Amino acid sequence: MSARYRAVNWNPQKRRYDLILGAGGLGFLLVFAAASLSRPHATVETTLIRGLGLLAFTLLHLILAIGPLARLDSRFLPLLYNRRHLGVAAALTAIAHASFALLQYHGGGDVSPVVSLLSSGHPVSHSRFPFEYFGVLALGILGVMAATSHDFWLSILGPEVWKALHMLVYPAFGLLVLHVALGALELNAGPGGAILVSSGAAVVLGLHLLAGVKEWRRDRAAPSSAEWLPICQPAEIELNRARGIMVGGERVAVYHHAGGYSAVSGVCRHQAGPLAEGRIIDGCIVCPWHGYQYDPANGTSPPPYQDRLATYRLRIHAGVLEVATEALPPGTRVEPVTI
Repeated sequence: MSARYRAVNWNPQKRRYDLILGAGGLGFLLVFAAASLSRPHATVETTLIRGLGLLAFTLLHLILAIGPLARLDSRFLPLLYNRRHLGVAAALTAIAHASFALLQYHGGGDVSPVVSLLSSGHPVSHSRFPFEYFGVLALGILGVMAATSHDFWLSILGPEVWKALHMLVYPAFGLLVLHVALGALELNAGPGGAILVSSGAAVVLGLHLLAGVKEWRRDRAAPSSAEWLPICQPAEIELNRARGIMVGGERVAVYHHAGGYSAVSGVCRHQAGPLAEGRIIDGCIVCPWHGYQYDPANGTSPPPYQDRLATYRLRIHAGVLEVATEALPPGTRVEPVTI
């Protein structure tokens, strides 16, 4: 977190992440080039175009897989923390792929390369529908997402609009699958490419379904018609950790901290991260996604931040910790419950 605008809020973890990302991308291109240039009639230009396109497509698979993996296993959370760096890298790689392809196949003519692309399609493709259109649309989405990835735009657009904008990564992924299926796969005989593309899409879909089932099972709760809902016995919540529960259709995080037990909205104000999966550090709730902090007693972020969460009353009844079903206004202090 940073109280002031910074292009990148660097820390040692981000530097290591980007170093591994850069080295991995370069290694990917070198391996692809070594394999491709050994084939007859292969050219450096075509190899570079295809390598960049495959790298961008692979990065997008990783981006979409990280989210559900982090929900299924918390050990993937460090990847989620820096996922925006991966998204920007994928967008820049896709732009490089499109630029080289445009110059290679549509440059040097009598008309603008863009006009040639949109009017004639790929000169070596026989697809009835020009696959480039799918790629152009996907590239536009990825470019907008990369340009608005910084929290500067998040603060201007608001969490809801920003989140909705970045959910367009799923249509972009579908467009790229069509782009590859009607383009590169059409030009390469054999079922290998089709199997890889369909398998990648199946893995991404399968991970999201598994994470969704886990969320659905966790979100099921007792009817919220009563004034109080039972949670668990107090000792079942580990110190500095939380238990998530659905209250009136809203996710609530019940934390056990040094001062007792407190309940706040379980949705982070930054990017709707799952606060119930976070922990208490230095007396503050820390979101597991990007480190946003909140006071467990009143749901407010420490100064100079001004984010506030709704809070909930707690009580211990017959040895069971219970939460009130009515949320209090964001930032309302609730005295922690003690045993």
